[in-house]
Order: sequence, then structure tokens, then C-alpha cells
Amino acid sequence: MEELIGYYIRNKEFKKLQAMLQDLPKHELKEILLHLKIDEQGSLFEALAEEKALELFKVLRISQQKNLLSTLKPPMVQSILNQLSPDDRVKLFDRLPEKQFKSFLSILSAANREETLKLQAYTPETAGRIMTTEYVTLTGELTQEEALSKVSDEARRKENIHILFVVDMQEKLQGFITLGQLLTVNPKVLIQDVMSQQPFSVKTSDDQEQVAQKVKELDLIALAVTDDEERLVGILTFDDAMEILEEEATEDILNQAGLSDLKDAEEDLSKLLINGKLNKILAVRLPFLLATLLLSLLSGLVIEGFEQTLESIAMVAIFIPLIMGMGGNIGTQSSTVFTRGLVLGHINMEDFLTPFFKELRVGLTIGALLGSLAGLIALLWLGLPMLGLAVGLALFATMTVSSMLGFLVPFILIKLKVDQAAGSAPIITTLKDLLALLIYFTCVSVFLGHLM
Repeated sequence: MEELIGYYIRNKEFKKLQAMLQDLPKHELKEILLHLKIDEQGSLFEALAEEKALELFKVLRISQQKNLLSTLKPPMVQSILNQLSPDDRVKLFDRLPEKQFKSFLSILSAANREETLKLQAYTPETAGRIMTTEYVTLTGELTQEEALSKVSDEARRKENIHILFVVDMQEKLQGFITLGQLLTVNPKVLIQDVMSQQPFSVKTSDDQEQVAQKVKELDLIALAVTDDEERLVGILTFDDAMEILEEEATEDILNQAGLSDLKDAEEDLSKLLINGKLNKILAVRLPFLLATLLLSLLSGLVIEGFEQTLESIAMVAIFIPLIMGMGGNIGTQSSTVFTRGLVLGHINMEDFLTPFFKELRVGLTIGALLGSLAGLIALLWLGLPMLGLAVGLALFATMTVSSMLGFLVPFILIKLKVDQAAGSAPIITTLKDLLALLIYFTCVSVFLGHLM
């Protein structure tokens, strides 16, 4: 299905695309979206009905939302941002660069802009910062009939109508009643006579994890959030509470693994490399590239040292790109595995040798399989058994060494408190190229020396 959707997008057959997408549920759309290129994602989104597009946008991760917004046309961006619930909008805006934040803030309606700025004024990681202001309030003097009419009028504009909060004229919290309870009482009964008069609530300044834990322990649909004067100013819903607990659990895992400082450092470096001044970016990235420039010159010296070999057996040069390229591929794979495992807490810096030796076994196995295949191809292609043996052994050794470098280089850079994101790739690539040439030419000299 992804292939057909991509075909429709590339060929601008948007009517067929709309017909295909209209009956797909949002979880299928999400999977399809993640398999498309970023510009294709924008085209798919533009083809959706507005309500369905908003539903899909809400279930995406914030990083995916940010990428998607950069591809959508301004009218659709404005529509989506204005229809997001206040708490979801604040979560997104908190992750935006300052310039983009101001740009998006300017296209909000006056009411949404005011609501967003009000929530952002609360301290981060408190109940006030994560609460939503989309809820229905009732007063005690309303009858059941009047209350149901009010709920019906506001239902489409509110995030939660399952629990209804009762307030007085000063918006102070008095009690609550669930929608289910409201539907079962006499139409003429007053809300104050049937509501629960001991509502659970928290303060806007309370820690978000403690508040979320309270929602979970009390098994609440939503929890009231009040200011210092007991006025109802927001609610925390069950799904938002579970999301917070999941985020906090992930942070605890990083702390236990000793990775919280690393995570903070990586975030700081990421901000610097993306949003920092040019001289600051150069100070981080240029030293690695200068060092690898010098190492690359050594690769040239290696080729010069084996110039006679290349002149005597010209076909040797055919396999240089293969061996260097495959070494780079497995080195990149290994460094990605290491970095992701480290961030997710699957690799402990204090127990580095266990995953390192596991990766070494992986490198040996892959190197043996692909080395045997490449050696056989070289033999059948050129008819020289010794060249096939040289190619096979060189590829085996290069891929094994490159897999080790993929783990070792970022590990060493992190231990030295050096930016591994900027340094790992160029160092691994240059070392791998140098070692690949040495290994290959050494194998050629050993097995094909008699032909020179």
C-alpha cells in the first residue's frame, strides 16, 4: 500500500489518493506516514479530510509533528495549531526553536494565543504546565436538564466531558459529577443535591510526576487543578498522566544507567550544532575534520607504498571500493547500535566489554559470510584463486575491525567528554579506510606476491 500511495503522490494523482485514504483508520495512516519521505508525508496529509488530519497529527510524536509542520502549507498549519488542545499545543511549542515558536504563535487566534501563553507561564514539569483548560463546568443551581443542555452545547469544543466539575460564581471548586451519573438522575433535580462534594484536586505548582501518580492511584478519569485560591483553572486527564509517568520512567532508567548527564550534554550539543553561531559550530566540528584530513593523507601514503603492486596486478584496484565501502557500512551500523543502546539504557558504560564482545562476534560472523561470498565472486569473475582468497580474507578482517571501531570510537569519545555525534563518523570512516587499505594490500602481497 505504501508503494501505491507513494506512486499517487509522485504522479500528483490526488483524487485517487484521497479515495484510498478516506476509509483508512488513523493507526494505519500513522504506519504509512512513517514509511514516506518527509515531502511525501506533507502531500499525504494535505489529501486527508481536515478532521482526520487533526486526529492523525495528535497521535504522532512531537519530533514527527515538528517535521510535518515544516512541509505543510500555511493554511493547514494554522488550522491544525488552532485546533490542538491547549496542553498538546504547549507540549509542541516547548520543543520548538525560538524563531519558529514566535512564528506559530502569531498565527493562532487571539484566544488560543492567550491560552498558550498562560499555560507557558507556569513552571515546567508542574501540574499547571501540563493541564488542559478544555473541560465543562456546571454550577450547583442548575437542574439536570439545564446541565445536560450545557454539556451538549460545549461537548464538541472540550477535550473531556466524562467528568463535570461544579464551581461557584468565583470559579472555586465545589464538587463534581460524572456524565454517567448525570444521565441517571431526575431532570428537575439540582446538581448541588447529587454531586460529590469532596473532589480530588491538586495545585498548579505541584510536581507533574506526583500529580500523574495520584491520577493512577485513584483511578480517575480526570483530576482538577486549582490555583492558590482554590479556583478551578485546569484538569489533568488520565491519558496525559500515563504519558507523563512513561516519560518519567524513561528518565529514571537513564539515571540508573548513569546516562542522565550524557543525555543533558547531548541535548546541549544538539542545540549548539543546530541553532548556535557559526564560530561555535566550527569549534566543535572542524577539529575532527582536520584530524581526519591528516589521517586520510596516510591512506594516500599507503596506496603510494603499494604502487608497484597496483602496476603489476591492475585488477587488484577493482576491489578497493568494495572493501572500503563494506567496512564503512558495518562501522556505521555498529556505531548506531551502540549510540541507540546507550541512550535507551541497554548498554551500561561500566559494563562496556559485554556488549563490545557481542558486537565483535557479530562482526566476525558477518565478515566471514560476506568475505566468503566476495572471495568466491572474485574467483569466478577473474579466475585467480589467490586473488579470491586475498579479497575474502581482507573483507573479513576489515568488517571485523570496522565493527569494533563502531563501538570503541564513540565509547572513547564519551569517556573523554568529547562530542561523539560530531566525531564518531569521521574518525570511524577515516580509520576504517586506512586499515582497510593496509589489510587488503597486505593480503595481496602475501597471496599474489609471486605475480609482481
